[in-house]
Amino acid sequence: MNHNLKEIFDSFKAEGTFSKGEPYGSGHIHDTFRVVTAEESTDDYILQRLNNRVFKNIPELQDNIERVTRHLNLKLKSIPGSDIKRECLTLIPAKNGKSWITDAEGNFWRMYIFISNHRSYNIVDSPDKAFEGGKAIGRFQAMLADLPGVPLHETIPFFHNIEKRLETFNRTCKDDPVKRVGKVENEINSVLKRAEEMKVILRLGREGKIPLRITHNDTKFNNILLDENDKALCVIDLDTVMPGYIHYDFGDAIRTAANIAAEDEKELSKVKMDIRLFEAYARGYLSETRDTLNEVEKEFLAFAPRLITYTIAVRFLTDYIDRDNYFKIHHEHHNLQRARAQLKLVESMEEQYGEMQEIIGRLI
Repeated sequence: MNHNLKEIFDSFKAEGTFSKGEPYGSGHIHDTFRVVTAEESTDDYILQRLNNRVFKNIPELQDNIERVTRHLNLKLKSIPGSDIKRECLTLIPAKNGKSWITDAEGNFWRMYIFISNHRSYNIVDSPDKAFEGGKAIGRFQAMLADLPGVPLHETIPFFHNIEKRLETFNRTCKDDPVKRVGKVENEINSVLKRAEEMKVILRLGREGKIPLRITHNDTKFNNILLDENDKALCVIDLDTVMPGYIHYDFGDAIRTAANIAAEDEKELSKVKMDIRLFEAYARGYLSETRDTLNEVEKEFLAFAPRLITYTIAVRFLTDYIDRDNYFKIHHEHHNLQRARAQLKLVESMEEQYGEMQEIIGRLI
């Protein structure tokens, strides 16, 4: 579908004149465009058509983002030398008084200031980058620890809840809507044999041993922007910021930061967790969060990457069996390819688990 990006841009209180809009980024969920303005002195913008099949309550989604970005903005103002436009996402208000609009076709749109001179990486190639990524997520959590008011909305209910994900997985396998179950018996068995162990974080939460905190919940490394010197700059993609366990953020970050291959790597022999990158990320993360985490949270940090990598594998495999309804795919078996890569990464983490525990024990 061709959208009139100029008309949509003009619905927001932006500075500058629309020059051109072009697709931007590699996100799975929303349609994202970079709007270039005609004037050199004005910002460019990120314009997004929101996926309201995935995010079913856009007003609640936007309310979360408004609260979080406002709080981060205030925090940064109190830090001398902060570059707020680059260190925090800035929502552009719409002319209708909200932070989003709906177009004539009923599509939801929002707009941010484009963060200039940043770098983003899908694959992390050095401990220095991993350290900065850990620092960015740790700082993000630390700055939001005192967000006032009621809890944030749960924008996707049970997002990282592995018990609910496994219920959906088992139901989808039973229904087998497009007859793919027979093709993935090995992957299904790999999921099922680990299922009980993966419920430990939820059990700890129910027992009151670890608290719910404000977490990002989608900390893959390309959601962390670094500056031109590869130093931590800004955490983006705030759609899933909501109450969660810190293990979700730490685990998903390691899943992407310490994997030496792509998330959807076809050649499984290339998929491996680099323990050096794990250690560097953990060092950066704990440098910002060490004083706020309790002992049980710290004890289970090494387990977190196994849990989240497994959870993502379950989600990719569920979507493949269920006719690819959730994630954008680039070929027929893309979700299966993704699931296989994530399950291989789980195996790599299991092989190195003792060393991961030793590293966390040393860092805390």
